[in-house]
Amino acid sequence: MNVPDYISENLRFLISEVTLQVSNLQLFLEKPSPDIAKHILDRSGYTYNLKIRIQNACRKILAGKKHSNLIDNRLKALDLIAADLDQIAELCRTCVNNFEPSQFDQSKEILAQQKVLYFKTFNTMLGQVIEQISKIEISIYENNTQFALKIGKPDKKFKNINARLQSQFIHKLKHKKKAQNMMISIRVLSSLTQMGTVLLNISETIISAILGQTINTDRYQSLRHSIEQWWGLPIDKVNIETIAETRSGSGISGITASEGKKGTGYDAIFKDGKKNKLKEEKERVESWHEIYPGLAPKIIDYNKKGNSAAILIEHLQGLTYEKILLNESDELLLKTQRYLEKTLKKVWKRTSSSERISGGYIEQLLKRLDNVYALHPEFKQLNRSICGHPIIAFSSVLKQAKDFETKYALAPFAVYIHGDFNVDNIIFDPLENKINFIDLHRSRYMDYVQDISVFMVSHYRLQVLAPPLRRRILQTAQRFYEFAYQFSVKRKDKTFNVRLALALARSFVTSTRFILDSTLSENMFIRARYLLESVLNTPEDKLKHYQLPINKIFTG
Repeated sequence: MNVPDYISENLRFLISEVTLQVSNLQLFLEKPSPDIAKHILDRSGYTYNLKIRIQNACRKILAGKKHSNLIDNRLKALDLIAADLDQIAELCRTCVNNFEPSQFDQSKEILAQQKVLYFKTFNTMLGQVIEQISKIEISIYENNTQFALKIGKPDKKFKNINARLQSQFIHKLKHKKKAQNMMISIRVLSSLTQMGTVLLNISETIISAILGQTINTDRYQSLRHSIEQWWGLPIDKVNIETIAETRSGSGISGITASEGKKGTGYDAIFKDGKKNKLKEEKERVESWHEIYPGLAPKIIDYNKKGNSAAILIEHLQGLTYEKILLNESDELLLKTQRYLEKTLKKVWKRTSSSERISGGYIEQLLKRLDNVYALHPEFKQLNRSICGHPIIAFSSVLKQAKDFETKYALAPFAVYIHGDFNVDNIIFDPLENKINFIDLHRSRYMDYVQDISVFMVSHYRLQVLAPPLRRRILQTAQRFYEFAYQFSVKRKDKTFNVRLALALARSFVTSTRFILDSTLSENMFIRARYLLESVLNTPEDKLKHYQLPINKIFTG
């Protein structure tokens, strides 16, 4: 099925009408006329009706029987484009409304005085709007990304013009005689600048429809650069699938070649976002290649632009630890655990440094506490009593714990840690019997207890209610503790349990800022407080014998 003719026809009428309105605005700004103003203002109902016809038709088709992804994406794009075109017409009316209709004769004089300075610029900007609107049909119907990119180019140009002229406006506003003229120009320029932003929206809508996923212009350029560098293929010859959008704003997509290089599943993972985070990830991955070759994925391409960056990373074969934990057999889970433990022991031994280091777990908790309270204000406990037994405020517990950590919880050595050691950041390939780590931007030399606590709590916070699977998850976490504890004994790490109690408390509390389930988040918070108090209530001379109440913590 193609887009029905009546939708295409209404789009053509809308494009024609909006083009006419922009042309009329050019005439009006050059030589204000009540007749031109009336023609612009009186046509609002027509563009609105065309927009509604297109949107209603698109939505009716989308609500009916299923069609190809290409048609669905195109219909959704046409819905948005219709609204954007109507907005451009509305901005034309906004420009006219800057003048009092009863004072058009005066406005002629005002604009005549400004013509030499600004009309030529305004006229050029409106000409570019008309030129880019003319590219909409061929872009959307012929999947022409090159034309789609051109549609969005005026946005940056208009913003630069706006910035340049604003300084001139501010200077001229000091002259009272020119103040009224400048205010009109400022408002007109603001509307034209907004037109550039609308054109960028249309550009990104069309590109997103062609690629089958939401994407902005910068991301598209980065993605195209990476694909051309890797395969030497145009972007429309690969399949792109959105995998995730991270809390930090990064987008993650799976890339599969439709010709040329072929592979099982995705061929690569594309990530884009803030330059500082992706630069960190690139550097950390490179560090892992030096420290422990083969554990981290290979970087295929990295490029940066302004404050943004993009990275193309090798897609690793295998299953995430989380999928194995939740969906696979006991045999495969046990095998995965053994290889993970074996890998960790090698990493910890190979990267061990004699430097004594503080994990700073309570400080980490305090930095994230406001975000926790924002979602769970009930955790902000004050001093109170239960049946005459005093319960001190949680803030007081944290203060005591911070002092305690400074005095008693220094790690005897540092190792290179993952830094975000959740169950979904570990991959096991059962065919190659190989462990890999992903999402490595927080890797650094640190107390190995940090990774242990994050890994264990990432088990607990899985929102699984089925009792058999819940038991399996918690028993797996306990098994991992036994492995880590035995390692600490061999390394004569006498404060292991004390530090792990603090680290687990930190991970339990900070994880609740991502959990809406009140029962689960409350259970995690209670466990955190229990761990802190169990350490604080242990006499100094018995701290070396402190036993972490792991069986009480990791139960249903």
